[in-house]
Amino acid sequence: MIPTVGIKADAESSDGRKNRECRWQEARLIMTHPKGSVTSVFGCTLGDTDAAGDIMLSCAIRPGMGQNTPVHCVGDGAPRIAEQTDRVFGEQGSFLIGYYHLCDYMSDASGVCSPSDKDVFFNRQKQLVKEGRMTEAVSLMRPYIETDSVPDSKAPVRRCIRYITNRSGQFHYKESEEKGLPVGSGEIESAHRYIIRKRLKTAGAWRKENNAGNMPALRVMRANGDWESYWEKAYRV
Repeated sequence: MIPTVGIKADAESSDGRKNRECRWQEARLIMTHPKGSVTSVFGCTLGDTDAAGDIMLSCAIRPGMGQNTPVHCVGDGAPRIAEQTDRVFGEQGSFLIGYYHLCDYMSDASGVCSPSDKDVFFNRQKQLVKEGRMTEAVSLMRPYIETDSVPDSKAPVRRCIRYITNRSGQFHYKESEEKGLPVGSGEIESAHRYIIRKRLKTAGAWRKENNAGNMPALRVMRANGDWESYWEKAYRV
C-alpha cells in the first residue's frame, strides 16, 4: 500500500493541511523469472486487477515465455490472483498458494485441534499437505470445527477449512517440488520491501494521487536494468 494525498476541490480553509485527504493506494508488484534463473523481471501497477494481469503477461513474455511455455504462478490466497492467472495464461498457467500462507492458517487451527500437542498435530498436517493429501488434512480438522455461534475471529479451524475448500486445486505442492518449482512466495514478498517500501514508505512521505505511480515505475525500471537506456532515450528526445 502506498500513502497518497489529494486536495479537496472545494477547499474552504487557507490552511493546506486541513484540505488534504490522505489515503492508501494498493501497488501490485509482479516478478517473473525462468526456471533456474536468478535474474528477475518486475512490473508494477496501481491499476485494477486486469491491469495487474496484463503486467503478469508482459513480465512473463520478456524473459522468454512462448505459446507452449508452462507458467507457474505463486501468491497468497487472494482470488483475484488465481483469476488473472486463468485470464492471461489460460491452460499454460497454474496457480499455487504460497506454502507458508497455508501454514499460517493450519498453525492457528492446530492450537484448537490439539492444544496440548499443537506442534505434533501441525507437523502432521504439513506432512499431509506436502504429500498432496489435502482431503486427509481437512478431515483431521473437521471434528474440531467451531459451531456457527462462534464468531469467525475466534474460529481458526473453520477459517482454515474454508480457506482450503474454497481454493481447490491450488495446493499442488508435491507436483511442484517434483518439477523443481518454488512453493513459497518469499521472493515477491522480499521484493516488496526493497522495491516498493524502501522508497515509497519513508516516514512522513505522501504522494499526490495523480503521480503516485511514477516512483514505482522508476523503481521497477531500475530493478529491470532499464535505467541507463531510459535516460539515453530521454536525452535524445
